[in-house]
Amino acid sequence: MADEQHQGLPVSGYLPQGADKVAIVNENKLLEERCIRAAEAIRDAEGMDGRMAALAITNIQQGFMWLNRAVFQPSRVKLPEDA
Repeated sequence: MADEQHQGLPVSGYLPQGADKVAIVNENKLLEERCIRAAEAIRDAEGMDGRMAALAITNIQQGFMWLNRAVFQPSRVKLPEDA
């Protein structure tokens, strides 16, 4: 299972990934969802600063995006004008 390859998204720069990396990112997605739900509970609670909680949610999303890019390592793409 560890050497099983998953095809990348049909998007330039996304390459096939091993099952180990897919498992890491899937675990990260669960952690991200738990963090976002905790932040949403604070955002929606009376007497809390919803704007600050909304910023926290955005930054949680960004942090996990960067973390998952660190795992999948998408590459830059070649443009038609590249030699």
